[in-house]
Amino acid sequence: MIRGLLILILSLLPMIAGAEPGIPAVTVTTAEGGGQSYTVTLQILALMTILTLLPSALIMMTSFTRIIIVLAILRQAMGVQSTPSNQVLIGLSLFLTFFIMHPVFDNAYQNGVKPYIDGG
Repeated sequence: MIRGLLILILSLLPMIAGAEPGIPAVTVTTAEGGGQSYTVTLQILALMTILTLLPSALIMMTSFTRIIIVLAILRQAMGVQSTPSNQVLIGLSLFLTFFIMHPVFDNAYQNGVKPYIDGG
């Protein structure tokens, strides 16, 4: 009896999920200042795309890989295998990467992003 009731309830669950309202349509509306406003769906899609591609961009386009390799070799040369930990090495590598690459990022912003945002 209980088994049959459990099967009945589990078979009705897909119908409950089908009764949910659909995903809102993807729309672009014109804002007051002449710009465009994107729906939350598009904003989340753009954010997830950026977060997905950011690690590969960090590895391919910066000096992060070289710095982490040098720090790992330095750790081995000192004769310690686990001190400092990998998390500390990656943190140091990220800090040094952003410190070293700041002029490049600043130049890219000044010559590429800022004129695009300003409309020039």
